[in-house]
Amino acid sequence: MKKKFFAVFFALLVLCTAVVPVFADEADDWDFSEEYPTAEPTGVTINVYNWGEYISNGTEGSLDVNAEFTRRTGIEVNYTTFDSNESLYSKLAGGGASYDVIVPSDYMISKLMNENMLAELDFSNIPNFEYIDEQFRNPDYDPENKFSVPYTWGTVGLFYNTDYVTEPVTSWSILWDEQYSGKILMFDNPRDAFAIAQERLGFSLNSTDESEWEQAAMLLKEQKPLVQAYVMDQIFDKMESGEAWLAPYYSGDAGTLVENNENIKFIVPEEGTNYFVDAMCIPATAEHKKEAELYINFMCDPEIAGANMDFVGYATPETAAKDYLDPDAVANPIYYPDQDVLDRTEVFVNLPSETSNLLDTLWAEVKMGGPGQSAVLIAIILVFLAVYIAIIIWKKQKRKREMGG
Repeated sequence: MKKKFFAVFFALLVLCTAVVPVFADEADDWDFSEEYPTAEPTGVTINVYNWGEYISNGTEGSLDVNAEFTRRTGIEVNYTTFDSNESLYSKLAGGGASYDVIVPSDYMISKLMNENMLAELDFSNIPNFEYIDEQFRNPDYDPENKFSVPYTWGTVGLFYNTDYVTEPVTSWSILWDEQYSGKILMFDNPRDAFAIAQERLGFSLNSTDESEWEQAAMLLKEQKPLVQAYVMDQIFDKMESGEAWLAPYYSGDAGTLVENNENIKFIVPEEGTNYFVDAMCIPATAEHKKEAELYINFMCDPEIAGANMDFVGYATPETAAKDYLDPDAVANPIYYPDQDVLDRTEVFVNLPSETSNLLDTLWAEVKMGGPGQSAVLIAIILVFLAVYIAIIIWKKQKRKREMGG
C-alpha cells in the first residue's frame, strides 16, 4: 500500500513539475517589467472610446493592454465602448463627452475630417507608425494620412448555424428566406444593413443614385417581417445559444463564434461584401493630445499589436505583428482572405450630405415599417379627428335646438 501511495505521489510530483512551468511561461509572455520599468503616475487620464469586444483585456490569459500602457507610462486609461459608427458620431456631435482616442471606421473618419472634428496627428509622437504596412497608408478615407492610424481590418460575412441551416449557404439571399423567419438577425446600423441589400441588387456601396438607395430600402422592408432583431454585439449571445440561426457580422468575430460553437460557420457571400478598416483618431476637442498620441504609438508596437489581435481576432495592418500571432490564425482565410475574395469587396467612403440624409430617412422608414405603415397611421388619426369634430358639432347643434325649444 505504501509503495502504491509513493508511486502515485511521485507521479503527481512529476506532473506538477511539468505543468507549472507551462503556466509560468504563459504568464511570463506578458511580463514586460524588466524591459519596461514601471513608470510613476502622471496624474493624467485619457478617455478611450472603442468598439465593444475590441481590445485585449487580460481575460483568458491575454495581455491587459490598457493596464500595460498605464504601467509603462503612468497615464491612466478610462475605457468605454460604442456599438456603431453612428452612435459614436452622435456622441461627438452632441458635445456631451470628451474623448482623447476614438476608433471609427473608414467612411466615418472621412465624415469627421470633413466636419473638422478630428485633430491632425503629430507623428513624431507615433514612431511605431513605421510598422503599418504600405497598403494601409494614405487610404481613400484619409488620403494624406494626417488624421488616422489603422487599428484593424476585415470583411463582412455571413454566420449560420449548421444545426438548423442544412442547405449550402453561398448568397446574401438566404437572409430573405421565409423558412428562417424569426431566426434572422440584421445589422442595427444603416450603412452595413444597406450594403447587404446593395450587394444583392448589384449596386455600388457608395452609390449616389437616389433610386438605387430606394430600391435597397424596399428590399430591407421586405425582409423586416422575417428579422428577429436588429443587433450589433448581441449577435454573440443570440447565435451561440441557438436563439438565432443566421446573422451578418464582421470576420474578426468568426473566431469567437466558431470556437464557442463548432456548428457555426462563416462565409463571404458570392455577390461580394464590404472591406473595412477601423483606425485610431484623436478628436479635435481632445484634452490630452500628446498622451493620446503616446497611446496610439503603444498600440502600434508589433508585440502589443500582436498580443492585442491574438485576443481580439481581427486582422492586423502590421506584418511585423504577425510574428506574435498564432500561425494558424495568420493562415486562416477568414481573417486574411485571398485575393479572389478581396476582388469582390468594396470599401465605404463618406457619402455626400444629400445621400447621407436620404440614407438616414430611408433607414428610419425601414426600422419603423416604411412610409406605407406611417400613412395608414396618419389616416387612422385623421378619421378619429374627423369623428371627434363631427361629435362636437352635433352636440353644439343639439344644445342650440334644446335652448331654442
